[in-house]
Amino acid sequence: MSANVSALRLRAVRIDTDSENVAYLARGCTACRVDVLRAAQKVSVSVVGASVEPMLAVLNVVDDPSIVGPDELGLSEQAFAMLGVPTGTPVTIGPAPRPASLDIVRRKLQGEPLDLGAMRAIARDIAARRYARSEIAAFLVACGREDLERDEVLALTRAMLETGERLDWREPLVADKHCIGGIPGNRTSMIIVPIVAAHGMLIPKTSSRAITSPAGTADTMQVLAEVELAPARLHEIVLRERGCIAWGGTARLAPLDDLLISVERPLALDSPGLMVASILSKKLAAGSTRLLLDIPVGPSAKVRSLADAQRLRKTFEHVGRALGLHVEVAVTDGTQPIGRGIGPVLEARDVMAVLENRPDAPQDLRAKSLRLAGRILEFDPDVRGGDGEGLARDILESGRAAAKMASIIDAQGRRLEPPGPGRLVAEIVAPRAGRIVGFDHLRLARAARQAGAPASPGAGLDLLVRLGDPVRAGQPLYRLHAETSGEFDHARSGCDADAGIAIG
Repeated sequence: MSANVSALRLRAVRIDTDSENVAYLARGCTACRVDVLRAAQKVSVSVVGASVEPMLAVLNVVDDPSIVGPDELGLSEQAFAMLGVPTGTPVTIGPAPRPASLDIVRRKLQGEPLDLGAMRAIARDIAARRYARSEIAAFLVACGREDLERDEVLALTRAMLETGERLDWREPLVADKHCIGGIPGNRTSMIIVPIVAAHGMLIPKTSSRAITSPAGTADTMQVLAEVELAPARLHEIVLRERGCIAWGGTARLAPLDDLLISVERPLALDSPGLMVASILSKKLAAGSTRLLLDIPVGPSAKVRSLADAQRLRKTFEHVGRALGLHVEVAVTDGTQPIGRGIGPVLEARDVMAVLENRPDAPQDLRAKSLRLAGRILEFDPDVRGGDGEGLARDILESGRAAAKMASIIDAQGRRLEPPGPGRLVAEIVAPRAGRIVGFDHLRLARAARQAGAPASPGAGLDLLVRLGDPVRAGQPLYRLHAETSGEFDHARSGCDADAGIAIG
């Protein structure tokens, strides 16, 4: 059944709906039978007299004539850009067909394992925006309930990889490094990339934005430089500088991953199988041939035991091997945050302090970065095993890493007025005397997000203590930074109730 009576005029509605296409139709629409459609229903939007593929969107029925008039159809910012036609273009709408792959999602919810064909069907429909956010959430929950079998992870990785572009650097050795996350701070990639690139090895680092953390590598690099790079520009920068630190979304590298992340983020979903597929699809799409994977292990990290780390390692290695990517895993200490800052601006400050060899640089961030950079340098057949860390230290201490980082920042587009730490500051203090015996990573990350990170880059926490430090009652444990009073009060209230740092 069609809801069309006559064409509507297209109107851009300046509302950011993240990655979901949203259409706005007046309740008193004169050109369309609104009673045939329902709010929150998926509709198909077609351009009259043009060979533009119909676009699917979620319908919102509007009672405010300032948003859309009775003869107009509004589209959210993302949807309007995707349709790619000017305001005033005649369009028609009707109920959208139901994606056949939703039946596969239902089977997965009932516990049935999925093969490559099933994963491809779901991936194609999600990438084509045929799923509403609630339907994407159902797929994510289905994958995370009992986690995916190893062959399912391989099938999902391959299906995600096929939804976008793949970079080809035409070099036999393309290095990459990734951390599975869960440890506040830990911004080692931004130190490793300039060290490895200064050595001459190709390392195009494309990162996702934060999912459940207060900052991802792309969020932190954006404090210093542009990270949304078109594919041609990304290619030019990497070949010239031997590296980059960019967001993978604009390069259309496994774009399905970005759609899944947009739903995972508010739901705080991060299952092991989905994580493996997300990471490896991006790395393969970026043209990597050798990957060093950092798996931190600790009582409040994503991975709590060495046994769990080994299981995850085997899954990464199995999927990587099947798809032509050599994966090496470093199991690292995840008992406490790395560096002092938690949040984009504060983490960028720590990174630059290490690269510039400043005396106040966080030594734990420096030491871990050198160890991991050394492992990657040993991918080079001309670097003997065991010599990588010393070579990385020479590159850092000589200033070559800082110079390379400056070149990468300039090539990507330096931020002339980078943001500073949030202007609203509070010190969270120890409730009693004792010794620091533990950090709750989830609580600290939540506090930084409540303060506004990563959307407010200056928001976050500045740690003042480490494991084993003695503290007295009333001594500051960390500084809380925020930009708005609402977020500041919300985060401060939570920190006062539970600072996320155990004193024994």
